[in-house]
Amino acid sequence: MRTVVAGSAAGGLLGAGPGTLAADANAAGSADRAYMAGLLQRIAEPVLSNMSRGELRNNFALELSPTWDKRDQRVAYMECFARLISGMAPWLGLPESGTAEGRERKRLRQMALQSYANSVDPKSPDYLLWKGQGQALVDSAYFTNALMRTPHALWDPLDAITKRRIIAEVKGLRRVDPPYTNWLLFAAMNEAWLLSIGEESDPIRINLAVRKVNEWYMGDGWIKDGETFHFDYYSSFVMYPMLVEILEVLVRFKAPFWGAKPAELLAQSVRRMQRFGEHLERFVSPGGTFPPVGRSLTYRTAAFQPLGLLAWRKQLPASLPEGQVRAAMQAVHKAVWSAPGNFTRDDFLTIGFVGHQPELGDWYSNNGSMYITSEGFLALGLPETDSYWSAPAQDWTQKKAFSGGKFPKDYPVKY
Repeated sequence: MRTVVAGSAAGGLLGAGPGTLAADANAAGSADRAYMAGLLQRIAEPVLSNMSRGELRNNFALELSPTWDKRDQRVAYMECFARLISGMAPWLGLPESGTAEGRERKRLRQMALQSYANSVDPKSPDYLLWKGQGQALVDSAYFTNALMRTPHALWDPLDAITKRRIIAEVKGLRRVDPPYTNWLLFAAMNEAWLLSIGEESDPIRINLAVRKVNEWYMGDGWIKDGETFHFDYYSSFVMYPMLVEILEVLVRFKAPFWGAKPAELLAQSVRRMQRFGEHLERFVSPGGTFPPVGRSLTYRTAAFQPLGLLAWRKQLPASLPEGQVRAAMQAVHKAVWSAPGNFTRDDFLTIGFVGHQPELGDWYSNNGSMYITSEGFLALGLPETDSYWSAPAQDWTQKKAFSGGKFPKDYPVKY
C-alpha cells in the first residue's frame, strides 16, 4: 500500500512529515485546502487501494464495538466503501488538473471506479454483502448518493455490465422494509438515484420519506429521528443532507409529489438546514472541540456535513461567511485528527471520537462505520480557486465570544 503521510494525521500533514499534498500547499494557494485534501487522501488510500485490487476483505482487519449485536460482520465492508465514497464524491468530481492534488485525485478516482466494479461482481473477493442483511439498505444509500453527487466522474465511466449489476442490486433492496426512522431516507435515496439515471423508481418510498421527515421537524432547525427527539447529530449524518438531495432530484426531474410542490419543499428544507448550520457553527469551541453528545459519536467530523454541503452548494447563509466556516472547520478537524490512535498501523480508521475509544462504539458500530467521517470533507468539492478557499479566515462565533469580541446574538427562527 502506498504510504501518503508519515506519523499521525496532524503530524504528517502539518509539517512533521512531508505529505504528498501538504508539500504543495503554497502552489495550491491554500494551506487549509492542502491540509484537508491530504487528510482525506490518507483516510481513503488504504480502502480504495485494497478494494480496487479485490483485497479489502483480506487486508481490512475488522474491529467491532464491545456491544456488537452479532449481525453478519461482513456488513463492515459495504459500510467502509459506501460511506467513504459518498463524502469523497464531490472532490473526485472536480476537473482534472496537473497539480499534485489533481494527480492524486485522478489516481484515487480510478481506484474508486474499479472498487465500484468489484463491489457488484460476484466473482470478486470484494463483492459486497447485498443480500441477507437489512443493513445493506443503509449503506447502499451512501453508495448511490456518491453516484448521484458526481455522476460524470463515478457513474458515466463505468462499463455497462457494472451499471446493470448496480441497478439490480439496488432494486433488490426493495425487499427491506425500513422502520419509521432515518431509514426511510435510505430507501428514498436509492429511488431518487434510480430516477436520476432514468430508471423506474418507486415514488411511494420517496414521498413517504419526505413527508415523515417534514412531520418530524421540531422547529428552529431541529428534526427528530422518528417520533422521539434525540439530542445528537443525526440531522447532520442523515436527515438534512439526504432530504435536500432527494428533493433536488424531484425538482430537477419535475417528479410529482402529492399535495406539495417539490421546489417549495426544497427551499424550505435548505432554509432549515441553514438554521441548523448556524447551531453547528456555534457548537465549535475556541479550540475547535464540539459537544460529544448522542448516538454514533464515533462518526467524528461527519457531524458537520450540513455546513460542508451548504458550502459546496454555495448556500451558506449571510450569517456564516465562508472564511469563518472554513476556519471553524479547520479547527474541528485538527482537534479531532491531531490525536494519536485515530488510525491503525495500516492506516485504517479505528473506532473512536478523538483517537481510539472502542467503548464509545454503539451496538451497530464497526470500524467500517467510521468512514462516514468523509462527509465532513464536502467543501473539497469546491475548486481551489473558489472564494471558500481564498476568503480571509475569520474567527468563528465562540472564538469571538470568549475573546471578548463582538458576536451576533442568537434567537430562534420560524420556518
